Amino acid sequence: MRAEGSLHFQFGDFPSSVIICSSVEPARFSSGSGVVLVFDRNTQKLFSPAGKAEYCQVVLPPGEGSKSWPGARRILHRALETGLGRDGLIVGVGGGMICDLAAFSASLFMRGSRLFLVPTSLLAMVDAAIGGKTAINLGGYKNMAGTFYPAEEIWIDVSVLKHLSDKEFISGIGEAIKTALLGDQTLLGIFLEQKDRVLARDPEVMEEIVRRCIALKGGIVGEDLKETGKRAFLNLGHTFAHALEAETGFTPWSHGQAVAWGLFQAALLSETIGLADGSYVALVGQVLRAYGFALETLKGVKPESILRAMQVDKKKRGGKLRLVLQRGIGDTVVTEVDEKLIVQTLRSSARTFL
Repeated sequence: MRAEGSLHFQFGDFPSSVIICSSVEPARFSSGSGVVLVFDRNTQKLFSPAGKAEYCQVVLPPGEGSKSWPGARRILHRALETGLGRDGLIVGVGGGMICDLAAFSASLFMRGSRLFLVPTSLLAMVDAAIGGKTAINLGGYKNMAGTFYPAEEIWIDVSVLKHLSDKEFISGIGEAIKTALLGDQTLLGIFLEQKDRVLARDPEVMEEIVRRCIALKGGIVGEDLKETGKRAFLNLGHTFAHALEAETGFTPWSHGQAVAWGLFQAALLSETIGLADGSYVALVGQVLRAYGFALETLKGVKPESILRAMQVDKKKRGGKLRLVLQRGIGDTVVTEVDEKLIVQTLRSSARTFL
């Protein structure tokens, strides 16, 4: 594995390094107290079989259904059967689901084993693998059980992005656009001005996008690991997105597509309550539509149902729903909003597009 560059962060008590390299072979990771490799059926195929027989593996079905307590239990039992020590290593190789689940399991095993992540999707590279949030879904709702447990090392090879389906690649673009809206005008310019190179998955452009997303997120998390303040900004669009995913059973929307939809709803709501003006909403809509994101609500999904799902959101305080909204690019706030205005915005959005 030839490292070509790295970024280093301190997340609370956890040092965390992101290594951007030209090749990653997880079977070469080693630890004196053992290694458990966690894949899904798709990511296991990305890596050569040479040497992998020597390592204990957990291979899970792809999709959100595996991001559950039964999925975590499989990893924990495999670690136990293998005799993994507390200084043993769990390596999660995959997209956001595997990164979240492997990290959640590592945080629990012997109250914390070593953790490496090898994100293989764009969404995981720019978001899920970075910053230490771990999670499983619970009761049909997204990420309702979890811990804060940053990976010791994250290994990234952008060349694996060529293996993603168009849907999964565009899903990652949704999360990356969110990062740009949080305060990277250069990154936003890349999405607007270099669309053809982005869609072609040009390695140079993709590495720039990944680096910029990691740097911005890492800087925020370094100040606020456990989301007592500024880290909540990273949830821009996500309260809407998680509600939509819950209401549609996590289909047919990918997470990044749901986030893109949520970003636009948040922009509309920001305008509705007088935080932002129409030019901000137009810019958000422009960059999202450039990548083909659907900004309309699915037929049959009622605004009132979305609101009920939003009320399960972890950012509630004192029974009040708090939303991440913006005055403009890089100007983000967390604020309580009258629920009637949320429903009004969702209805307005639906009338605009359906």
